[in-house]
Amino acid sequence: MSDAPLDGLKAKVATAELGPEAEEIGTVTHIADGLADISGLPDAQFGEILIFDTGARGFVQMLDTESVKAAFLDPMTGVEAGSVVRRSGQLLSVPVGKGLLGRVVDPLGRPLDGLGPIVAEAMMETERPAPEIIERDFVAEPVETGILVVDALFAVGRGQRELIIGERQTGKTSIAIDAIVNQKRSDIISVYVAIGQRSTAVRRVIEAVREKGAFERTIFVVAPATAEPGLRWLAPFAATTMAEWVRDSGGHALIVYDDLTKHAAVHRELALLSRQPPGREAYPGDIFYLHSRLLERSAKLSKEKGSGSLTALPIAEIEAGNLSAYIPTNLISIADGQIVTSAALFAGNQRPAVDIGLSVSRVGGKAQWGALKAVSGRVRLDYAQYLEMKMFSRFGGFGDAAMKARLARGERIGALLTQPRFEPLSTPAQVALLAALDAGGLDTIEPGQIAAVKQALEPLIAAEPRLAAFRESPAKLDDELRAVLVACVKSAVGRITGGAT
Repeated sequence: MSDAPLDGLKAKVATAELGPEAEEIGTVTHIADGLADISGLPDAQFGEILIFDTGARGFVQMLDTESVKAAFLDPMTGVEAGSVVRRSGQLLSVPVGKGLLGRVVDPLGRPLDGLGPIVAEAMMETERPAPEIIERDFVAEPVETGILVVDALFAVGRGQRELIIGERQTGKTSIAIDAIVNQKRSDIISVYVAIGQRSTAVRRVIEAVREKGAFERTIFVVAPATAEPGLRWLAPFAATTMAEWVRDSGGHALIVYDDLTKHAAVHRELALLSRQPPGREAYPGDIFYLHSRLLERSAKLSKEKGSGSLTALPIAEIEAGNLSAYIPTNLISIADGQIVTSAALFAGNQRPAVDIGLSVSRVGGKAQWGALKAVSGRVRLDYAQYLEMKMFSRFGGFGDAAMKARLARGERIGALLTQPRFEPLSTPAQVALLAALDAGGLDTIEPGQIAAVKQALEPLIAAEPRLAAFRESPAKLDDELRAVLVACVKSAVGRITGGAT
């Protein structure tokens, strides 16, 4: 007579592996702010998770000949010299999958929103190699940000790395968040990673996306200024792994690093505590490799690899307009272009305050919709000329009619490029406005009325049956479509000015 519970226990005993178990134990020899020196772990690996006797976790941040240095991931309360440390044998990994969408998590994937545990589809290592050249494809599809000055003049493509850089409080994060909000119209999944930011600022970003964007298709990875240095250091790598799962599954992801200047400061802090030799501006020599291996993971994959993409918008802060500082020059050389924000333009109420002279996209028109490319060719040059002429016009002169016409056109371009937050423009609306500008359709109104024209234009374009195919794919612009778009703008102008439609 068989006993089912007893038979199950017998089966477990029969298959149990009996014998000694090896466990590597080290000792804390020195402890500093968020970093511990540990001896007795000669086989520890870079990035391996270590467990302290208090239950706190850390990861191997540096390997020395006689010891290892570990950065804390949990509060270091109770850990002191002489404390016992055990190897886990596991490298830093984070949960990935659809269960992260619409969630706020820390860099280890632990929920911060009080909505219960994360349902992960897999665990992936935070340090992963970038796709090889043979696995990549050309960057040829646009990421529509909904920001006219970006989409028209500095187009961002799927798989590109476009740096957003400028002084403090000049609207850098606003540009990135507007890009995330605009993905409500697309199939792109967004990832926002906050590194060393104030909790109140992060909360505002989350609420803005919840109210205006596709919150259910956005992942928020938060390592606030109060978090342990190890968590702040890990944050961009963990968020990139979460976004890579989307890319490797054949999807499209957009990741915003806010910001890498603070990440560099955390790396410098840990490096100096671990006695690495300081270099330029006290940063260690490996700071370039740190960010290059991070940003190189953004790519457009080939058809054989699923055609997925990961687009990066890293943010960096400069002081007193100094673009030649160490970290900014590093990031500029790694990225595929930069959007530079200007404190002077911001103070002059030009929002977004994009400096068109210093900004550039090294992919540019190759990833731009054909119709938008056809109507934006001269806008940057005309606006740059206007800014120069405006400077000299303060001293008087310019009585020539042609010069006055250029100034008037420049004022309208400036008004077109001015755009409030969370009011993205669709690509057909952008094409229509630039086509109307070229055709003189905006010459009859004051620059201050253009904002109202933008608001009135979107419904007209959405209701125009002749633009049905164009709304889906604005790849080509023939004379007939151009005339229809200009007519929509003139109709919007008529509604604003009270003229005939």
